[in-house]
Amino acid sequence: MKEPELLLGDEAVAIGAIHAGISGAYGYPGTPSTEILEYIIPKAKDLGVHSFWATNEKVAYELAVGMSFVGKKSIVTMKHVGLNVAMDPFMSSSLTGVAGGLLAIIADDPGMHSSQNEQDTRALAKFALLPCFEPSDHQEAYDMARASLRLSEELRLPIVMRLVTRLAHSRGAIRTQPADPQNSRVTKLDRRAFTTLPVNARKQFSDLIVLQSRLQEMSVKSPFNKLDLSATDKKRGIIVSGIAYNYVREAFGGNIPHKFLKINQYPIPEAHIKELVAAVDEVVVVEEGYPVIEESLRGMFGVSGKTIRGKLDGTFSRTGEMTPNIVAEGLGIHIEKPQWPAFDDLPGRPPALCKGCPHADAFNALNDALSEYQQHNVFGDIGCYTLGYYEPFKAIDACLEMGASIGMAVGASQAGAFPVVGVLGDSTFTHSGLTGLITAVNEKANVNILILDNDTTGMTGGQLSASVGEALVKLVLGTGIDERHVRVLNPMPKNREENAKVLKEEIEYTGPSVIIFQRPCIQI
Repeated sequence: MKEPELLLGDEAVAIGAIHAGISGAYGYPGTPSTEILEYIIPKAKDLGVHSFWATNEKVAYELAVGMSFVGKKSIVTMKHVGLNVAMDPFMSSSLTGVAGGLLAIIADDPGMHSSQNEQDTRALAKFALLPCFEPSDHQEAYDMARASLRLSEELRLPIVMRLVTRLAHSRGAIRTQPADPQNSRVTKLDRRAFTTLPVNARKQFSDLIVLQSRLQEMSVKSPFNKLDLSATDKKRGIIVSGIAYNYVREAFGGNIPHKFLKINQYPIPEAHIKELVAAVDEVVVVEEGYPVIEESLRGMFGVSGKTIRGKLDGTFSRTGEMTPNIVAEGLGIHIEKPQWPAFDDLPGRPPALCKGCPHADAFNALNDALSEYQQHNVFGDIGCYTLGYYEPFKAIDACLEMGASIGMAVGASQAGAFPVVGVLGDSTFTHSGLTGLITAVNEKANVNILILDNDTTGMTGGQLSASVGEALVKLVLGTGIDERHVRVLNPMPKNREENAKVLKEEIEYTGPSVIIFQRPCIQI
């Protein structure tokens, strides 16, 4: 037997996908999913796998569907908010189905360690009527990657895997199995299934609805779901999912002394739920993220004669990340908490831009240019430069989501606001800012767009950016903007006064302008 390997959860999934015989692996970097492709990309050529960072998550999903269309297995990775960007192909692919296996690996971020919101991918998998896997540990992450790709081809459906930060970024031992071969490319293609004209999609949707009963049966029979009714205590039963299974076991010292149901494959196994509920007086639901299982269990009015406890009754908080101590407290188990010395007098240390970061010099010049205006509106975006919100810059007034800076700037300018600035990076611009700039040009909006080109996708570790340098300038000019108001500046301390002067000139110009600050990230 092979010796176990100590791997990140992301890496365990990556190896599982490789051993499942994938031919393509695509994604857009986003914590905590990034390390999946970071593991695959350097090995891709030797493995005969096509793998690279796509322009955005929608494109990544479409790449994976395209490879599936001709019979090859593929994966697509992103963080939870990235699935919002990919929702159009995601929802449609549940109707078209797949030819080669397709696994969408979505990494959620409970507690918002590095995200602008908190979502639960299980809810979106249910929305799309697709099976979802949720590993409890690293070995399951590996095993599920392989099992889900096999299931995808059996059902001819995309499969979703939900990871969470704590599993994605922790290490655990896994044992691997011999790899499956890659598929051959198919030549006979199902044009009807993959063409979502209403006449085809209506039938595909009906087929998907009929398939739900089979998905239920498979979930009940799944080796990843475990119903244990061996305990003699009938007062309490526990339903637990994903990584929270480890917290429950830890709270009880290793073995769960109650009847319990462990759920790691969805849809929720109704037959198991009914058996457990019938066998106990009270059910405690422990799940990381939204109360997905608890809401299904309660329905509109709950279960007659039974007490349901979980996030909806306050047993567990609906916000933040679960921990073993939080779970233990909710289960009524006293845990001796370590007594740490009080450090109430220490100042806070918010995240900050790296020393020497080019964004810092861009923000200094921007603040200088805006200093003469009583009020201004600076719309930020998702990237390292979002840290411009903090001291010492305090340069960002709003940040909504990926690519929103330009659209929000245009909307504010049309409401009469002045001056209005949108700030985004090179990777964010090609991800979802380009369409906003086209809108600004078409509308002749009185906005100033700052593109901070640091030659990389810096926030997630330095992945290749889709368009930088001269190529980025040409892309901007391709929107039809007046080339006299596309200015390229070097953000250095020595250029601060001159850069502020250029910014002031463009602010006073009535119409759209783009100022591109170009200097490589200090880390690369």
